[in-house]
Amino acid sequence: MNLRLKSSSRSAVSAGPDGAAERTLFASKDGIYDLRRRALDDNIRATASPQRDNGVAPAIDTFDKIGEATAPNERAAQMRRLLHDPIVPTLLRMAWPNILIMLAQASTGLIETFWVARLGTDALAGMALVFPVVMMVQMIANGAMGGGIASAIARALGAGRRDEADALVLHAVVINVALGLGISLLMLAFGRTVYRALGGTGGELEAALIYSNVVFGGNVLFWLLNGLAAVIRGTGNMIVPAAVICAGVIFLVPVSPLLIFGFGPIPSLGIAGGGVALLSFYAAGSAVLAWYILSGRNLVRFRWRRLRWSLLTDILRVGAISSIQSVQTNFTIALATALVAGVSDVNAIAGFGTAARLEYLLIPVVFGIGAPLVSLVGTNIGAGQKQRALRIALTGAALAFALTEVIGLAAAIWPERWLTLFSTQPDMINVGSAYLRIVGPTYGFFGLGLSLYFASQGAGRLFWPLACGVARVIIAVVGGWVALRLTGSLDWMFAALALGLVVYGITVAAAIRSGGWFRSSTNVLS
Repeated sequence: MNLRLKSSSRSAVSAGPDGAAERTLFASKDGIYDLRRRALDDNIRATASPQRDNGVAPAIDTFDKIGEATAPNERAAQMRRLLHDPIVPTLLRMAWPNILIMLAQASTGLIETFWVARLGTDALAGMALVFPVVMMVQMIANGAMGGGIASAIARALGAGRRDEADALVLHAVVINVALGLGISLLMLAFGRTVYRALGGTGGELEAALIYSNVVFGGNVLFWLLNGLAAVIRGTGNMIVPAAVICAGVIFLVPVSPLLIFGFGPIPSLGIAGGGVALLSFYAAGSAVLAWYILSGRNLVRFRWRRLRWSLLTDILRVGAISSIQSVQTNFTIALATALVAGVSDVNAIAGFGTAARLEYLLIPVVFGIGAPLVSLVGTNIGAGQKQRALRIALTGAALAFALTEVIGLAAAIWPERWLTLFSTQPDMINVGSAYLRIVGPTYGFFGLGLSLYFASQGAGRLFWPLACGVARVIIAVVGGWVALRLTGSLDWMFAALALGLVVYGITVAAAIRSGGWFRSSTNVLS
């Protein structure tokens, strides 16, 4: 048995690039692990590069000789699925758990809003002031930096650079922890200034500050949770993050009202209780995802490595630039909230904020499709399969358009079904209904553009999503301000918001369909 293992090991190492490893390979269990690791990497490279098939037998054959190939074989099969399986079934298989995870994560905010609304209009308006800021941070952590992490890992795996993919785990954690701490300090120091600039005064401003200080005080936990989830998603595994987030929602259903209103020996924390419940969930979720990666169950593993600037920039060049998209989306809603506050009362602010929250709900829905697009497009781009990557992107965009358009049309037809979940105040219902009837039918274009933004993260090419996002901001905010100045009607401001969505979706799709990704190979802003 030992002789046969030694022979197989020597054969496999001889085929590898490092002949020196042959002298020590069968001296310990670590040698066996190194053989399995080398064979997996060779198999991934062979899968990603079909031209190698005629020259070198896939290293996976070595596993069959050793008899210890189960886990590496499964990982290699996972890579083959990303690179060669039919697009629609693969995308749907990866998307459904991710849609579930994002709906669950969005539900955390809805659960809080549902209970906070019972505290009165000031509390609900305070949540409306904080929500654009919280969503911007969530989009940056989850969609932008998370997309940068997942994209870097997917491209490294697609190109067969397994050690680099492992090293990216530590780099991802360092980046997210640093950003989480930095944003905490900024919001704790300048939160009052931010919410006052958004139109907050009196009771709603104080409510906003109480909630904001709790949530942003523990903001680093949220960044850590999303960074670890992005590491796992970058390998094409959507199930584990989905399970963790869904478990968190189940946890929040009883805990949020318990902390907000109190019960027995547990004191009532008011609006702060929702924030405390969220932080508890973030801490528990981070611990579970960290355990999954450290245990070796994930395709990429945590390794202590010296930080390398090239790997930091590989994440940041996509993640930091993608953050501009997140800022654009939330900047539009935040400034629109300020415009409403400038001409209306607290009930109108609550109505617009509650209606716009449905638009925010589209973001996690699209992210459910977008996160698989990052992994699929990134892996295929890394393997040199550009046309397959483009087909994947356009297929995902069509699915996102259909899904978000159905939601938008339903909201336009039955706006009260959404709004009365949170309040029955007549002015609040009237303003929110007007927004959904005008903007809701254009939600499909938002889904179209946003899904292609995620696909562009995978490709490492973000110019067109960002440029079209700028156009949306100009049309929506500047156009909305002009409409209010000329007519004094919120309906015309809402029409400007709708036009911005249509222009955004159509122009992004047209640019990428015409080959916008492939006109340059060096610049992420190409």
